[in-house]
Amino acid sequence: MTGTDAIKHRLDRALLSRQPDPETGAPWPAPDANRRPNISPAEGGWARGARPAIHRLFLLGEGIGASRTPALHEYEGRRQGMWLSYRILDSLDWGITADDLPAVLDWARSSGFSGFNVTHPFKQAIIPSLDELSDRASALGAVNTVVLRNGRAVGHNTDWCGYQKPFRDALPDACRGTVVQLGAGGAGSAVAYATLDLGTPLLIVHDIDAARSAALVERMQGIFGPERVRVGVDLARSLAGAEGVVNATPVGMATHPGCPIAGGLLRPELWVSEIVYFPIQTELLVRARDAGCRTVDGAGMAAEQAVRAFELFTGVTPDAPRMHARVRAMVA
Repeated sequence: MTGTDAIKHRLDRALLSRQPDPETGAPWPAPDANRRPNISPAEGGWARGARPAIHRLFLLGEGIGASRTPALHEYEGRRQGMWLSYRILDSLDWGITADDLPAVLDWARSSGFSGFNVTHPFKQAIIPSLDELSDRASALGAVNTVVLRNGRAVGHNTDWCGYQKPFRDALPDACRGTVVQLGAGGAGSAVAYATLDLGTPLLIVHDIDAARSAALVERMQGIFGPERVRVGVDLARSLAGAEGVVNATPVGMATHPGCPIAGGLLRPELWVSEIVYFPIQTELLVRARDAGCRTVDGAGMAAEQAVRAFELFTGVTPDAPRMHARVRAMVA
């Protein structure tokens, strides 16, 4: 068995062998045209006798076993009258590396998937394997949503708008002064774009990888101008002159516990925004609230990016308030 065949065999075991019928739990393929899930008219559904749309999806990332994204998409799919199955492909569990991404993509395309979401650490590594990028994904240099249609794989980025809308709703007066961002990876690229697009006059980017932060700053300078974004060197000094800080690193996730900022650097005048949503109460948010800071948790971004991704995958506009409420219920 070749290396590529071995990867595809693992993918069959990881995803296809556990694809359930949303009603009975039986393996795929989906039921015939006359079978329908038990969905009341109030929950949505389709005309009697009509065949439901069928969508297979998955999430690719590292340490993502606790992700609520699959349950969220399946919940909304049922209420939209679809046969929608969404599974997790955790690279740690199945030995997937960045070198395997072309094989993953070929397998997903040939196995009838509508697409997949991408998270840490593959949001940038997936790009060379794709046929096309949306304008925003190209500008950001990061992809979190891959749509498979008509034999082509198109990369999109719903992280930037997923972050921006709930942040703006929570703190409408923010981003009028300097903002510090922690993290310059794939999510960091989207958050930087969203924050600068909101109008912050200066974004200071900190990352443990100096080359990565420099690359992100150069990309954002090309979009927003050299005077509006720069690389940070001394975090304490950056925070001292800032109005707010965004954590765009995985630190705080259940699989990456900890806090990216020492408690002594937080002060009541700062607002603190988090992209991690599981757990919803990260160590950073707990410390920030203890320090008197206004805070924004990561649940809004998790829901909103999924709203946009759901529409890209299925062509159906989901019920956004329902998806936001569902995320809150799942992580409470």
